Amino acid sequence: MLDPLLLLALMAVGMLAGFVDAIAGGGGMITVPALLSAGLPPVAALATNKMQSAVGTGMAVITYWRRGFVALHNLIPAIALTFAGSLLGALAVSNVDVSLLNIAVPVALIGIALYFLFAPKLSDADSAARLPFGPFVPLMGFAIGFYDGLFGPGTGAFFTMGFVVFFGLGLTRATGSTKALNFISNLAALVIFIPGGHVVWPVAIVMALGQLIGGYIGARTGIRYGARIIRPLVVVVSIAMALKLLFFP
Repeated sequence: MLDPLLLLALMAVGMLAGFVDAIAGGGGMITVPALLSAGLPPVAALATNKMQSAVGTGMAVITYWRRGFVALHNLIPAIALTFAGSLLGALAVSNVDVSLLNIAVPVALIGIALYFLFAPKLSDADSAARLPFGPFVPLMGFAIGFYDGLFGPGTGAFFTMGFVVFFGLGLTRATGSTKALNFISNLAALVIFIPGGHVVWPVAIVMALGQLIGGYIGARTGIRYGARIIRPLVVVVSIAMALKLLFFP
C-alpha cells in the first residue's frame, strides 16, 4: 500500500512534468528521479514513467492538433516508422553497449541549446525546408524512435531540432509534431513494459491524472506564447539534461 500523501505528491510531480514536456520535452528528468525516490525499482520506475508520460503527451498532441498545429495525416508514415524504430530499440537495448551515448548525447544536447539560443531566425513562422517532408520525416522518426527505445534522454529536443532545421517548421508546429511522434515512441516501449508486469499502476494512474492537467496547460501555454516560451525552455531543458547525463548518469 502506498501512502496517499506520497501519491498526491507524485500527482503534482506528474502535473509539473506534463507542463514542461508539452512545451520543451524533458519531463522524464522530473518524473524518473521522483519515482526512484518513492522507492520504485529502476525498471518499474522507467515503465511507470512511460505509462504516465504517454497520457500527458497524448493530451498535448490532442491540444496542438485541435488548434491546427499538427497535421496528423502528413505524419502517418512517420508515426508507423517511429513506432517500429522505438520497438526495435527497446528490444536491442540488452544487446547494445550504450556507454558512448553517455558522452555523445550531452554534447548533442548542448549543441541544440546553443543553436536555439543564438540562431537569429527561430520563430513561429515556417521557413524553407532543407529536405522534402514526405520521404525524410519517416526516416527521422525511425532513427530517433530507435534512439528513444535504446536510450531515451533528449528525444523531444532531437525531434524538435529536426523539424525546425531540416523541414522548416515554425517552433510551435515543430513542438506539436514532436509531441505526436514522442507519444508513439512511448507507446512502443509500453508494448514491452506492460506485458512484463513492470508498470506500478496505482502510481501510473495518479501521475497520469497530473499529466493530463499539466499536458493540457503546457500545450495551451506553448500555443499562446509560441517561440517566446518554447525557445528559452528548450535551451534550459537541453542544458539541464546534458548536465544530468554528464554528472548524474
